Amino acid sequence: MIKGKVVIVTGAARGLGQKYIIEMAKEGAKVIFADINDCSETEVKVSEITNDYLCLNLNVTEFDSCCKLVSSTVKKFGKVDVLVNNAALYGALKSSRFEDIDPEQWDRAMNVNVKGLWNCCRAISPVMRENKNGSIINIASLAAKYGMPYAADYATSKAAVIGLTRVMAREMGKDNIRVNAVAPSMVKTESAKEFLGEKAERGFEVISKGQILQKTLEVDDIYGTILYLASDHSKFVTGQTIMVDGGSILS
Repeated sequence: MIKGKVVIVTGAARGLGQKYIIEMAKEGAKVIFADINDCSETEVKVSEITNDYLCLNLNVTEFDSCCKLVSSTVKKFGKVDVLVNNAALYGALKSSRFEDIDPEQWDRAMNVNVKGLWNCCRAISPVMRENKNGSIINIASLAAKYGMPYAADYATSKAAVIGLTRVMAREMGKDNIRVNAVAPSMVKTESAKEFLGEKAERGFEVISKGQILQKTLEVDDIYGTILYLASDHSKFVTGQTIMVDGGSILS
């Protein structure tokens, strides 16, 4: 489905981002994985699958860092076909009522989750526009549509991701660039466990009971949607937010 495509995944040091990049490497994609954190674990796993990869340090809040990511990719592989904007603050955010959120934490969430994604998109835009082709996949969240309580900063940032996805899809469509968002419910990752803290298991149980499909969303459950949007099987799909939430929200 994506054999030979050049795919960038941000926030790939662990969790979902690491899963996406490993599975895409298995599919025969040329993969670029980047994170502000150490990606050595991801690199070890990817190197066992392919030599067609690039491991880079990335700070999405700095536009120059995003531009370096793109230029390094083009230098090695000649193009970029797919960008998965996975980097985000989540587990590091302290849960609280909206009026009690630390203003500095609010700003950090917006800086990484919204501005960081915007930086990556505007860095990659010239390359994709020149090639008249591309798929951008923005990772949103059920939190944005559900209105996740005690996480106003995170939910608001992910709502902004959905809005930006729609704008970009309309602006970039004439250059045959597709822009979509994927909005999962709470996935059982280390970040989710960090966010929920001591109430993690109870939290996953409560969330799953509110779904039509009453099971906890695992890392493996979301990859198929990412693969679909990265491939040519979705070549007439753009501007959409695909919910991967077990039927929490019917839209």
